[in-house]
Amino acid sequence: MTWRAAPDDRRRRFGGRIAGATGLFVLAAAMCPQASSATPLSYLEAHGAKAYPINNLLWALIAVSVAVIVMSIVLVLMGTFRGRTFPADALPGRLEVDPVPRGSIWIFTGVGASTLVLFATTVWTVVTLAAVSDPPGGKADITIEITGHQWWWEVLYKGSHKGTGPDQILRTANEIHVPVGQTVGVELRTGDVIHSFWVPSLMGKTDLIPGQINRTWFSASNPGIYRGQCTEYCGRQHAHMGLEVIADEPQQFAAWYEHALQPAPAPVSAEARADLDAFVVRCGACHTVAGTQAAGILGPDLSHLMGRRTLAAGTLPNSIGYLSAWIADPQHAKPGALMPRLDVDGPELTRIRRFLLTLQ
Repeated sequence: MTWRAAPDDRRRRFGGRIAGATGLFVLAAAMCPQASSATPLSYLEAHGAKAYPINNLLWALIAVSVAVIVMSIVLVLMGTFRGRTFPADALPGRLEVDPVPRGSIWIFTGVGASTLVLFATTVWTVVTLAAVSDPPGGKADITIEITGHQWWWEVLYKGSHKGTGPDQILRTANEIHVPVGQTVGVELRTGDVIHSFWVPSLMGKTDLIPGQINRTWFSASNPGIYRGQCTEYCGRQHAHMGLEVIADEPQQFAAWYEHALQPAPAPVSAEARADLDAFVVRCGACHTVAGTQAAGILGPDLSHLMGRRTLAAGTLPNSIGYLSAWIADPQHAKPGALMPRLDVDGPELTRIRRFLLTLQ
């Protein structure tokens, strides 16, 4: 006499498992943030010579992963609906293992196929790493130095299209302008802890390690704004350490560079001089503004602050309201940031803000 689970029982048990799995999937989807149609940190699109090989490898690995999942689901379904018979006297005790004839072929086939796929993806990965290790031709068109700080990015251009003289060196922060179609070499340093530089649409990740210089490169094939982010946990405000790469046409980039080299406008009235003095006294020990006595190096260079899109390394929009709030209480927006609360009164806040608004 043999015992066989009724087909309806098996289907009910299988249906319960599917329902439970579906419920968990729906719950997880509800708990996750909805995907946005505008994904600023999308790594599924490539817009540069260094990003293209990486993106091709990414899609290939996604395809392999999906294929593995589909095959696993098919095999689970086959095993679930397949009938099994058991001797009645063996239940509910232990069942002896009865090897299925020719069952080992499944093991050999699975291991062999997996080995071939893993070997192929390993070779492809090595080839991709070799392809993106150096810029085309072995030399970059322009070079910039990026230093990571808690929690902002210092950007130093070592020269423009006119040359590399001292008058062409430019320092800015958090927004990196580059010319479309040109190779940008990047030297990465850190001013404190380990950070990681990542602009997913243009390049992969490269760490910033204390005591050494790491080098990478990228290029932008299309004009636009590409979001970047620190991807190595570096402290309390790690998530608020963003940056933007702004790819301009070469003529626009040259115009931006020439404008960025200009110092702050000289004050022409008593009120403007009072505004400048208030900024120098309160902020000049940490920040630099070209053409003034403010020459601090602890915080970002503010020489052309109002030409930037964001404040506090991508944390806040660069508008009058947010600028006022940031000056008055930076710890409210970015707790733990090295910029202290200045405790300025209303008139002094107005003077500092009025001066900053002139830094176009």
